[in-house]
Amino acid sequence: MQRLRTILRLQEEGVVAVIRAESKEQGIKIVDAVKKGGIKMLEVTMTVPGAVDIIKEISEHYKNEDVIIGAGTVLDPETARICILAGAKYIVSPSLNLDTIKLCNRYRIPVMPGAMTIKEAIEGMEAGAEIIKVFPGSAFGPSIIKAFKGPIPQGNFMPTGGVSLSNVKDWIQAGAVAVGTGGQLTKGAKTGDYELVTETAKKFVEAVKEARK
Repeated sequence: MQRLRTILRLQEEGVVAVIRAESKEQGIKIVDAVKKGGIKMLEVTMTVPGAVDIIKEISEHYKNEDVIIGAGTVLDPETARICILAGAKYIVSPSLNLDTIKLCNRYRIPVMPGAMTIKEAIEGMEAGAEIIKVFPGSAFGPSIIKAFKGPIPQGNFMPTGGVSLSNVKDWIQAGAVAVGTGGQLTKGAKTGDYELVTETAKKFVEAVKEARK
């Protein structure tokens, strides 16, 4: 049931914060700033130094709070298992790896494999993925969601890469169940401006709400 609750929660929230940082310390600061801005689905990518430690630390720190911590840029089942043991409640990958999906299904953890073709999307769905990550979204823009929805209207798609405040409305209205955003959301962290990260998070939350009206 926890798996289903996480999937439904992701769809309800509509925004996943993709956390990429240059250090563990910066990663934790970004997580705090994003959470303060109202984004409750947090994806710590494996490209962050000490990412697994960050997942473990923030999962423990926020265990009694209304946030859900996941792991991103997971390329293989071995990494997925390590992240799950550290506390990740969902797994996100930039590509389709059937063994990773199988492992996540075994432990009843939601997994969002990356796809950029109809073939990949269908294979991911057949393997048991409830939500397919469209990546990189910047390659085609929101029109790819409509294109995917043509032959597979039952598919649930979440674009990541190329999602910004200027086009988040287009992604949602094209049929995306949620969006993943990182670059524009966390750019303030590069200069230590975590208040900007918080304000940008608030704008993304509001933009998704407006797009769904």
